[in-house]
Amino acid sequence: MATTLLYIKNMVCDRCVKVVSQILAELHLPVVSVTLGSTVIDRELTEEEKHKLNLLLEKEGFALIEDKKIRLLEAIKHAAIDWVQHGKMKTMPVNFSTFLSETLQKDYHYLSNLFSEHENITIEQYLILQKIEKVKELLSYGEMSLSEIADELGYSSVAHLSLQFKRMTGFTPTQFRKLKDHHRKPLDRVGE
Repeated sequence: MATTLLYIKNMVCDRCVKVVSQILAELHLPVVSVTLGSTVIDRELTEEEKHKLNLLLEKEGFALIEDKKIRLLEAIKHAAIDWVQHGKMKTMPVNFSTFLSETLQKDYHYLSNLFSEHENITIEQYLILQKIEKVKELLSYGEMSLSEIADELGYSSVAHLSLQFKRMTGFTPTQFRKLKDHHRKPLDRVGE
């Protein structure tokens, strides 16, 4: 029996995986796996099942992705989120471009051009935006010093982190920490 691999847009966290898993269970689909950005079903789906699935996904802010280029763009975003949110930048012995090329089995220049063409920012800019959102998160918790945050996110110094943070948000990290509303973006909205 054939399996079906489905790509799902806007899955950016473990809660997303949980919500999509619940939707699939609600439809009584035989799930093999659910990961960020995709799911494997243990049989082929009918068009009616795909339609119902897509309607339920859209209610929760997700969508099935059919177009190969769009799937690749989502994969790039998921890799960037994974790199920043799960600390891969500290544990991987390579830089992000190498990690991305190896993960997606595509030439980095091709990925970079595709991303820039469709997203109107570079992969590097998107990665910086993800890092800034992570800095906001860590600052809002108040549990780590700026030096620890800089180290955690691979900045060469606190000064580099502070300069980039101010350029992207308009606030110094210290000013941001004092704000009541921390102006954080959902990870799937970074870059918009």
